[in-house]
Amino acid sequence: MKGKIDSFKDLLVWQKAHELVLLVYKISADFPREEAYGLTSQIRRAAISIPANISEGFKRISNKEKLRFYNISQSSLEEVRYYILLAKDLKYIGQNDELESIAIEVSKLQNSLVKSILNRTT
Repeated sequence: MKGKIDSFKDLLVWQKAHELVLLVYKISADFPREEAYGLTSQIRRAAISIPANISEGFKRISNKEKLRFYNISQSSLEEVRYYILLAKDLKYIGQNDELESIAIEVSKLQNSLVKSILNRTT
């Protein structure tokens, strides 16, 4: 990370997570109408949770609290990854390399963020 980090928006992990949310909204717009209160709602809710918890954790003072929110963000990403798999199996989406690539990148960035905080506490 280069430069001063003044806001959660300055974090690359948040930027990529936000990009993932936008892409999830785009692809889920084409899900069948009967999924409006099912898979569409679930994948969007889980996707939104990723950058939302990063932003909430950013302002927490203690490392323990930061880690709690960042871990929730990691869990939400795994939930999204399952919903992507389910959507593929249900033939709602095809192979989407961009979606999978961003999800992998967010996961790696989340892991790096958590490791950096753990290194500060030991």
